[in-house]
Amino acid sequence: MIEVCEVGPRDGLQNEATLLSAQTKADMIARLIDSGIRYIEAVSFVNPRVVPQMADAEVVLSLLPKRKDVRYAGLVLSRSGLERALQTDVDVLHVVTTTSDTFNQRNVKRTVEQAVAELTPVIQEGRQSGKDVVGVLGTAFGCPFEGDVPLATVTRVAERFLQAGCTALTLADTTGMANPLQVQQIVGAFSTAFGSSLSLGLHFHNTRGLGLANVLAGYQAGVRRFDASLGGLGGCPFAPKAVGNVCTEDMVNMFCGMNLDTGTNLPKLLETAAWMERIIGRPLDGMMLKAGIQKNR
Repeated sequence: MIEVCEVGPRDGLQNEATLLSAQTKADMIARLIDSGIRYIEAVSFVNPRVVPQMADAEVVLSLLPKRKDVRYAGLVLSRSGLERALQTDVDVLHVVTTTSDTFNQRNVKRTVEQAVAELTPVIQEGRQSGKDVVGVLGTAFGCPFEGDVPLATVTRVAERFLQAGCTALTLADTTGMANPLQVQQIVGAFSTAFGSSLSLGLHFHNTRGLGLANVLAGYQAGVRRFDASLGGLGGCPFAPKAVGNVCTEDMVNMFCGMNLDTGTNLPKLLETAAWMERIIGRPLDGMMLKAGIQKNR
């Protein structure tokens, strides 16, 4: 079965000029749950002055339905973010660093080594507090400032995160530089380095139109967990020419056409995407919103 990690409430909204209320975000998440999504990156514990769209993380979490079959994740970039997260009942911590020094300096004003040194105890403390911790490695497929990021650098950071206690990893194509062959090669290298028992996820952006192609390449290489964002919302505020994430309903439609189970209800996802389009007040990028579901499905 394919596991969809819905990142729309966090990655999808963080680059939007429109600030949504905590209640609207909670409504979005409730609709996603009703559509069958069970793993949701709901909030981000980042500096509210830097990313004001995410300033109300604690309030949003307090408004969400409490269900044993749904996991809520929160993004953590620092110790201060961890301290906020541990004051909530968030289920999973997504601890993030990029693997490019230039990008990391612009994003969090630290080199990769400095970020890893700071985040290692954050991972350890998160695990000791009973949280699952997913290490998210940004720019894993390339950096807009440096170009190629050496695979050895990405695997070195991954090893440090796993040694610190991460229960899973996600490789993120932060600015949409990946291609399908590269995806298969990097996933294969991770499988060789860390074994088939590693829980590996992939996070793609559609900057150059290759988002779904890269998802398919990842699936063919053995990955079964993919991040996606409702309506194709998203983009990193610190990345040049940021473009949205792989669109959830488009990805679900692709897997549905391949007779692969995602546990989601595509018509309800489309209803939720149409609702979000009205909330945002502009056309969203998802293709299924435009084309609709094929009648023979």
